[in-house]
Amino acid sequence: MIAYIARRVLLMVPTLFGIMVLNFFIVQAAPGGPVEQMIAQIKGTAIGAAERIPGSGGGESAGPRESGTASNVGEGGKTRGARGLDPELVKEIQRLYGFDKPIHLRFAQMIGQYVTFDFGDSFFRDRRVVDLVLEKMPVSISLGLWTTLLTYLISIPLGVAKAVRDGTPFDIWTSAAVIIGYAIPGFMFAIVLIVVFAGGSYLSWFPLRGLVSDGWSDLAWPARIADYFWHLALPLTAMIVGGFASLTMLTKNSFLDEINKQYVVTARAKGLPRQRVLYGHVFRNAMLLVVAGFPAAFVGILFTSSLLIETIFSLDGLGLLGFEAALGRDYPIMFGTLFFFTMLGLIMGLIGDLMYMIIDPRIDFESREV
Repeated sequence: MIAYIARRVLLMVPTLFGIMVLNFFIVQAAPGGPVEQMIAQIKGTAIGAAERIPGSGGGESAGPRESGTASNVGEGGKTRGARGLDPELVKEIQRLYGFDKPIHLRFAQMIGQYVTFDFGDSFFRDRRVVDLVLEKMPVSISLGLWTTLLTYLISIPLGVAKAVRDGTPFDIWTSAAVIIGYAIPGFMFAIVLIVVFAGGSYLSWFPLRGLVSDGWSDLAWPARIADYFWHLALPLTAMIVGGFASLTMLTKNSFLDEINKQYVVTARAKGLPRQRVLYGHVFRNAMLLVVAGFPAAFVGILFTSSLLIETIFSLDGLGLLGFEAALGRDYPIMFGTLFFFTMLGLIMGLIGDLMYMIIDPRIDFESREV
């Protein structure tokens, strides 16, 4: 298995490089780069170009920083929207943003920095990108990890119970609940929760902003834990409602498929108790696909589900950071978060494959081609 892990790790390098290359050159074609936005702001036509992303303390935007990322600057130094400005001023803006170099040199500089995990400085926040990512990471990790764990803790027992009671009133009613949960978008349910439980129109049981309360560090540890989950209660509920449906049905169908196999019939014919057959033989085989998909499910929730929830509940995480960076053309943050998410996804994919072997030792990775 060590050889398989080594091959997968080596494969991550060209995969990550290809993703960064593709996104770098896609950004080249996107209009409204940071240099163009700064020029538009100088000419009085910008619409919050530099102010679109607030500073770390809520203050004004900081000045531009040098970086090896991309912009909509031609190889001849011409920038769309620069007419009417002093050419020397335009060149100075390009130099401040690091866009006075040819495209291939900017890309080489960026990759050289990323090899040493140097993601540069934000264009519009006076902060290093790595510091911003580390600052926002606890919010996104909290949402992704707890949502995935709770979804599995709910879906697996419910799916097993539905499989064992297939066709009964319990199965029918829980299927109706699963369908309703699947039909309601997470962000819509989040709004309903806010209106009902967070002071929208009825109750004010839960906070609406942040991951912890002011003065959290002064609380005792039991109070800190309670305050942390008090803030997470509504966001996690909104994310779980839409996420447990598909996993519940996958668990049920996996169990039903295993229950109908010949080895189960043989075990029952030998007189083994029903519970021993279900949880001693069927469970391990049925859960192979479900449990091994845990890393991929975590990455999927972290990628796709957290952005709207972070926005609705004012949770300042990586999803919101990357989204605001894309709107404000803060390329160092855009590529830094892309690098982080891609690396995390590749690592979780490897962990997911290894979990197959942990659940079922009969799987042989040494004889498998990457």
